[in-house]
Amino acid sequence: MTTLRIRGVAASYDGRPVLHGLDLLVPSGTTAAILGPSGCGKTTLLRVVAGFQTPDAGTVALDDQVVVGPGTWVAPERRGVGYVAQEGNLFPHLSVGANVAYGLPRAARRSGEGVAELLDLVGLSPELAARRPDQLSGGQQQRVALARALARRPKVVLLDEPFSSLDAGLRATTREAVADALAKQEVTVVLVTHDQAEALSFADQVAIMHAGHFSQVGSPAEVYARPADRHAAAFLGDAVFLHGKADGTSVSTALGRLRVHQPAPEGTVDVLIRPEQIQLGAMAPGVPCAEVLSTTYFGHDALVALRLQADHTVVTARVNGTDVPPTGSIVGLSVIGEARAFEH
Repeated sequence: MTTLRIRGVAASYDGRPVLHGLDLLVPSGTTAAILGPSGCGKTTLLRVVAGFQTPDAGTVALDDQVVVGPGTWVAPERRGVGYVAQEGNLFPHLSVGANVAYGLPRAARRSGEGVAELLDLVGLSPELAARRPDQLSGGQQQRVALARALARRPKVVLLDEPFSSLDAGLRATTREAVADALAKQEVTVVLVTHDQAEALSFADQVAIMHAGHFSQVGSPAEVYARPADRHAAAFLGDAVFLHGKADGTSVSTALGRLRVHQPAPEGTVDVLIRPEQIQLGAMAPGVPCAEVLSTTYFGHDALVALRLQADHTVVTARVNGTDVPPTGSIVGLSVIGEARAFEH
């Protein structure tokens, strides 16, 4: 089990800065998800850790061993880092077993010893070893790629959006199988993704990246419930923003007076609440009301678009799939829990 330490890492392409002095600590045996939109620098950071790219500044260390830093450079194959790319990058001319065996020490490659155990580890039948990669589903191919990476007994495993090309159902089952295999190996993991649900469900900590910076690093619960800024709030899950006037620990809004997580600066602020905090009920004196504009139905739940009668702001509420109000109806609204206030 190995702790990954990234300190002050900066990198550029053709003189254009991409990473700006990033710091990240991934404790031994835990998983960190780097979450951000395309082009923000996520994959560049993985390439630096893997040894595929030299940073302009900063250090990367595995426990006490610096693998890149001023005057230090450890070759990728000597870092003990496993890398699983978005498409798996399996060798099409080799069988599944040969692909997995490629990650084994040279002495074990010819015999294939350990291949069956590795396939079983990632939830695949050893009988698949004789097939070619193109005879497997996308999810199976990604598991084979993980088995090949784990064959080298890496200290750290880097996952570069390995589930993004899979359909929703296959993505969930593959993600669960991969998470289970990594937990059994007790390796330190860094996942790069642009999928918010994936980051929240897969990782012990989430680092939200924006334009080469980390805007926030924390537990999934912390970054979701207490985002550091508007960007983190809007990127991580559905967000409802209202204008309000702050007065200490509460804010006056079109949805009534709301409690805030921490004292807000007095004056005009932007207020964040999550759709699941908005509860629908009956109309009553003094209760904020809204007109139901539309519903996006998911079965287990639904997102309801509402126009507030107070100022005509449109907000979204997440409700149980069995409690969807009809379009055009007027409902009362209340907010549970604390809001988050940002300077306007």
